[in-house]
Amino acid sequence: MKVFLISLGCDKNLCDSENMLGMLARSGYEITDDEAEAGIIIVNSCSFIGDAQEESINAIIEAGRFKSEGRCRYLVVSGCLSQRFREEIRSQLPEVDAMLGTASYPRICEVLSALENGRGPVELFDSTDAPVHSHEERMLSTGGHYAYLKIAEGCSKRCSYCIIPYLRGNYRSVPMEELLDEARRLVEGGVRELILVAQETTLYGTDLYGKKSLHTLIHSLSLLRDLKWIRILYCYPEEIYDELIEEMAVNKKVVKYLDLPIQSGSDRILRAMGRLTSRAHITELIGRLRSRIPDICLRTTLISGFPGESEEDHRETLDFVKEIRFDRLGVFPYSKEKGTKAAAMKGQIPKKEKLRRRDEIMKAQQEISAEISESFTGRTLDAFIEGRVDGGDIYAARTYRDAPDVDGFIFVRCGYELMSGDIVRVRVTGASEYDLTGEIADEHIQ
Repeated sequence: MKVFLISLGCDKNLCDSENMLGMLARSGYEITDDEAEAGIIIVNSCSFIGDAQEESINAIIEAGRFKSEGRCRYLVVSGCLSQRFREEIRSQLPEVDAMLGTASYPRICEVLSALENGRGPVELFDSTDAPVHSHEERMLSTGGHYAYLKIAEGCSKRCSYCIIPYLRGNYRSVPMEELLDEARRLVEGGVRELILVAQETTLYGTDLYGKKSLHTLIHSLSLLRDLKWIRILYCYPEEIYDELIEEMAVNKKVVKYLDLPIQSGSDRILRAMGRLTSRAHITELIGRLRSRIPDICLRTTLISGFPGESEEDHRETLDFVKEIRFDRLGVFPYSKEKGTKAAAMKGQIPKKEKLRRRDEIMKAQQEISAEISESFTGRTLDAFIEGRVDGGDIYAARTYRDAPDVDGFIFVRCGYELMSGDIVRVRVTGASEYDLTGEIADEHIQ
């Protein structure tokens, strides 16, 4: 039977989706990219914030149409939405034939077998604190030249706005030897960039080895001969440590890029959020990073309109953004999530005001990003080819400053054919707020 899978939400969830696809293919299912042809539709859902929940619900409803109007016989929902709203899905979405919790996706073949043998509906919700492992079966959906490597599951912090620990469990690292085996298989299959992800990558190894071990993992990964780039996402500032900074500084395969979710520039709001850092600490850390790793690209995320955030708090964050001058920055209006401490806090901010504060910060960041981008004009950078634009002689590429799907591109003019995954030297000829333009500076393709 043909299977169509919809993966929603973060790149960690995408890793789960790719593992499910690999397991299904190995068990004899045919994977299709045509929803109308599928006998089984799986929605791997997200429930991080309200907008993500709405997107997941709409995807389930849309997929349900294919049960009445198309060839679909079974509709399966996995991931965070089913973990969080099990009862609601059961009562309000009767078209769903099976639900899997966040820890149960490795049992997808078992679920489909039960459905095909008339043993439905099926609900599997394994413990969210069970040990996590890599899987040998994985079908990449990223084009094959880069891949996300999920190094841990869950989170043991309890930020007051975040529902993730209640859906994914406490922090559990994947054993290092399993990650190295998975990485080796990926690189042998053509992957040239590994992007390390977890809810928080900086704590990797603390539960298994009694100490932070991300730097050790990175060093071991860099020994894979055909691997070109290693990128690290989701590093909480309070957990960044000297050995990690040093490994990033000296290891040529680690791109000089770091994602630091800080959420606010106001100490009062940071405390209300339950964040274990301060404005002074973040400022000092960024100073150390920029001193030891010149040209490092720093990305961050902020929350606008957190409960109790005053105009003064907002101004502190805005001033902090202008002072630090992050290379990349995103702002999310606060989403009130039932079951979190912040949902019960006084001083909830009206949506219109949350959006105004978001837009004000983003306007300031747009000017900063434009100035930083312009400073790269005339420089020569390595660029990772993603694909041709509209069949012409322009290619979309990523530099070390560009993580897939969240950052921009450098658009490269080239008179000969390039392939996705090629790494070329590009001379920057122009810039906008988020994208660069350039031309081939060196015909040698890595």
